Amino acid sequence: MTCENKATSDVRENRLSALRRLTTADEVEATVGLPASAVMLKQISTLDEGCRTVLARCPVAAFGYRDSDGTSRTTFIGGTPGFVRVHSPTRISFSLPGPGDPYGPVSFFFLLPGVGEILRVNGSVAARKGAETTVDIAEAYVHCAQAVLRSRLWQPPAPAEPVAPATPAAEFAGDGPLRRPGVAEFLAAAPFLALSTWDASGGSDTSPRGDRQEVARILDGRTLVVPDRKGNKRADTLHNLLRDDRLSFAALVPGRTGVLHVRGRGAITDDPALLETMALRGMPPHLALLIDVEHAEVTGSDAVARSRLWTPGAHVGRGTVPDLMALAGEHLAAGSAAAEGGPPAFLLKAVGAIPGLPRLLRLVMNRAYRSGLRKEGYEDVSENVEPGESGRRRGFLRRRPADEGRPADDGGTANPLREVRIAEVRRETPSAVTLVLEDLVREDLVQANLVREATGANPGSFDFRPGQFFTLVADIDGRPVRRAYSASSAPGSTRLEVTVKHVEGGRFSTHVHRSLRAGDRLAVRGPSGSFHAGPQSPDATDAPDEIVLVAAGSGVTPMMSMIRARLAVRPGRDRIALLYSSRSADEIIFADELNRLAKDNPGRLSVTHVLTSRDGRLDADGVRRWVTGLSPARDAHYYTCGPGPLMDAVQLVLTGLGVPDELVHQEHYTSGADTQAVAATVPREMTVEEDGRPVGTVVVEPGQTLLDAGLAAGLPMPYSCTVGNCGDCMVRLRGGEVTQNEPNCLTPQQKADGYVLTCVGCPLSKVTLDIADQ
Repeated sequence: MTCENKATSDVRENRLSALRRLTTADEVEATVGLPASAVMLKQISTLDEGCRTVLARCPVAAFGYRDSDGTSRTTFIGGTPGFVRVHSPTRISFSLPGPGDPYGPVSFFFLLPGVGEILRVNGSVAARKGAETTVDIAEAYVHCAQAVLRSRLWQPPAPAEPVAPATPAAEFAGDGPLRRPGVAEFLAAAPFLALSTWDASGGSDTSPRGDRQEVARILDGRTLVVPDRKGNKRADTLHNLLRDDRLSFAALVPGRTGVLHVRGRGAITDDPALLETMALRGMPPHLALLIDVEHAEVTGSDAVARSRLWTPGAHVGRGTVPDLMALAGEHLAAGSAAAEGGPPAFLLKAVGAIPGLPRLLRLVMNRAYRSGLRKEGYEDVSENVEPGESGRRRGFLRRRPADEGRPADDGGTANPLREVRIAEVRRETPSAVTLVLEDLVREDLVQANLVREATGANPGSFDFRPGQFFTLVADIDGRPVRRAYSASSAPGSTRLEVTVKHVEGGRFSTHVHRSLRAGDRLAVRGPSGSFHAGPQSPDATDAPDEIVLVAAGSGVTPMMSMIRARLAVRPGRDRIALLYSSRSADEIIFADELNRLAKDNPGRLSVTHVLTSRDGRLDADGVRRWVTGLSPARDAHYYTCGPGPLMDAVQLVLTGLGVPDELVHQEHYTSGADTQAVAATVPREMTVEEDGRPVGTVVVEPGQTLLDAGLAAGLPMPYSCTVGNCGDCMVRLRGGEVTQNEPNCLTPQQKADGYVLTCVGCPLSKVTLDIADQ
């Protein structure tokens, strides 16, 4: 640090240390005031029916907890509605992938997309098993909409543009955590955060904070200030900090799927000069929080990405959840019944039953919100408010100028995921199982018949070409994990079979073998892939009459689909030969069925087994002897699937025998073992073009792939398997640098020509992609 910078740092440190701090509850209450008795009475000790309905519809929640070592953390959890499992009115559970194991008191607030009020829940950790966390409920209550409204959280986000922080990073004093890559820029654009604090008696509180533009402002390289504007006077955060100054928060930027995680120590100030810097129309906040930051990091969030919070289609519909102000009224009635000196509970319930009262209450609260926001200095408050739509649609606050004229977001690329149920888990070998999947058909019998009559298709069937694969998606330890597996069943059935071999170090295959049972649910995407035996219908006239199959290990699964399909519908027209290499007789997948099919179809199907434990590894000489012994027809098609060395050996043999390339088909697949690319550690900007025309710009968060970021922003990204196997997401890299998981399906020539796979690619710099140049 230069002498000049050190002098500047010393001045700032002296200035911060000179700021007046509030250190007693009397000082806080003298400024904030005391909460009305009704505010405290609306808190209940169990989850009533209204709360459970909210939880069933809520896709995401802020969660504050501490590790066993006392480290404070706040994050966002969830991803889909109903991610919280309610076991009883006083116990819930959910998946928390980490970091750290929650211990002791914890707190939540649950967000309903498009709704201003939130549901707050406090409790303590009862159990932790893997990523599954069980919490005993201590209290629940409805929080007013002011933080959401101040931040305009549910308004359509402005186009992604670089936002300069109020204090440029180059001017920060010292080398504090706020200098970390992407932190200052994120804070400059973040209008909303979840702030967690703890008291000295075993309680926790996570509350929302929202403000216009920056909700937390940088004072120097390790100090933030958060304005504390007028609220309901509970002041839980302020009272907690008087007893325990450790805190954490998680901040959001509308339209981005990353989250800024901060932890540190907080103090309360009423310094007039500092408060004046945060004034709106001359109205400063009554207090502010000074945060000495110990850690700050921007990371990608699966919960935020999967929740699609800023897609209008994700906003909850009117009538699907109770109006939260009406729910607060019910809680007030319940609280009054238990309190001495409060209004009689029967009177409150009788008043609540008056027809039209909930709508009237909503109108009154909307007016109160508008009035309160104006008094705080917010001038762009809409007069046109839909009852019960707190913050939904245009809400109370008008769109930013940059939003005017923008078309409504339609949610981006349609999600082709299909939910399925596991009907059976069938053991094939000691290391391979078959999952039998069936569609979760939601249509009733009449609707299903109408679909069948109109389209000729069975709404619950799985249609694909024999040899193609599907991508399975499972939630493992709170995160979606995807793997591609070839279908082993014939197409057109109401059941889809995929066979999964356990791979050492394979996260998905281990989950399949150890955890999945009949009745569990998964999602599938597909079919995908060009490795298939001709048209979708095996009895089509242009399907080859003779196919020669070479497989090793689990590479037999797409071959099994071809065999089953062709033997079922092409009587007498096929000749199928399979050369199958396995480690031992116990490891032959589909051994009994292959033997039966060969016996029942003499002259049509022949199966030759190679056991490496007995015969040695299958090499080019062995393949050549087998192929020449078959004397296949000149127009026979050859299909190979297995490890790379075997694929290379087969290709070498067929080339030597003069087989044209167009008759040879290979299935390249990556290992089921987890591989990890050198992922981006800071947010990077990605510009997507189509034929050179800009389509959109988005920020790729740390840990995200190019595809994840593009889809979350609603960009028309091509994709299919999402695991680097099919090549459907291949695009040309026009600028910047990308790293990718290896191995993948790109050929050396494609890589040399500048192509990348967005599903396994992460940016190392600002990048530009052309999705039309595939």
